[in-house]
Parts: sequence; C-alpha cells; structure tokens
Amino acid sequence: MSTTTANISAAQVKELRDKTGAPMMDCKHALTEAKGNLEEAVVLLRKKGVSVAAKKATRMTSEGSVTSYIHAGGKIGVLVEVNCESDFVARTDDFKELVHDIAMHITASDPRYVRKEDVTAADFAREKEIYLDQAIRSGKPANIAEKMVAGKMEKFYEEVCLLEQPFIKDQTITIAQLIAAKIGKLGENISVRRFARFKVGDVGETVAVTKPVDTKPEGE
Repeated sequence: MSTTTANISAAQVKELRDKTGAPMMDCKHALTEAKGNLEEAVVLLRKKGVSVAAKKATRMTSEGSVTSYIHAGGKIGVLVEVNCESDFVARTDDFKELVHDIAMHITASDPRYVRKEDVTAADFAREKEIYLDQAIRSGKPANIAEKMVAGKMEKFYEEVCLLEQPFIKDQTITIAQLIAAKIGKLGENISVRRFARFKVGDVGETVAVTKPVDTKPEGE
C-alpha cells in the first residue's frame, strides 16, 4: 500500500519537526514523499530549505539582532550580528535560537571569515601555494596536483569560513544549511553580517565582516 498523508502518524511528524524545526505541514509532505522514511524526509526538507534560501537571497536584510556568547568561565567571548528582513521575525524565538546557536558555534569553532567570498586574495594564494607545493613534492603529475589542490581548498574553506563549517550541534549539516532551514521556516532572508571573537591571552582578536550582496526589495 502506498504511503499517503493519512498514513503518516502525528508521532512521525513530531519527530521530524523536532529534528528539523520545519513547519508541520512541510514535515507531513516530506514524510509522504519519502514514504515514511525519516532520514529521506530530512534530506528533502533540507533541499527545500536551500531552494527557498536561494530564492530569497537577493532580498534586503536590514533588521536582526546582535548577540553575545561567553564561554569557558569568561575566557572566550563572541559578538555576532545576524540580519533578517523584519523586526517581527527578529523577535521570534526561532530567530533568537538561530543567532544564539551561531554565536555558540563561533565560540567553539573559531572561523576567520563568514563566507568563501570573504577570504582575502592573499590568504587564498598562500594556501593554494602550500597545497600545490605539497602535491608536487609528493611526485604527483601537474594535472593530478591541481585536482588535489582544489579538494584541499574546499577543506580549507570548511575550516575557516563560518557558513561552510559543520554545525557543532549537528555535524550532518553546515551553518549555511542551518540558516537555510530557518529561512524556509520563517519565510525571510537571513544573513550573518559580522562577528568578533575574543580569547583571553590571544594577541588580537578574530573580526569578520561580510559585505552585503547586491540586494533589493522583492518585486523590483
């Protein structure tokens, strides 16, 4: 017998909703499409979140909030600004939870940039040169070395760019996917504007600012 919405139990919907934070009807539809398979439903919801996020990426985010997170007995502190489209969404528990989670993640993972696009040309060139030299010294042909470098650069982005990092509370998703899920749920574009991370004893601090993409009000 085929799985229909009527065959999906409330317990299944609740479990998927607790796992993803997606709206109830979206969870029902995803479970139906996945024939009751929870993991497949999670993947479907993440894909939908990414799709919704891509469609809203050009919308202006001029509201939001700044949140702090202090860890390790006051030894590490983070300030992060996350933007959305309206003050209404900025005041929701879902948005506040997202900003808190991002601040906590930055505290633990110490990213240096917000996005891949924010990596400086100097840092990019330095890392690429190191990886290329390593590949050549290992005796790899030039074409193979270039492919190895491309893979290592993606790993480099994952290490230093906030949006590319696996979320500390759920390593199966990145911060970008975490944000995309909230965009899908709240219906507004959401973006990380900047953050600063301070650690007692460190010389200097990590400060990352991303210039906003060209945005415009929807419909223009």
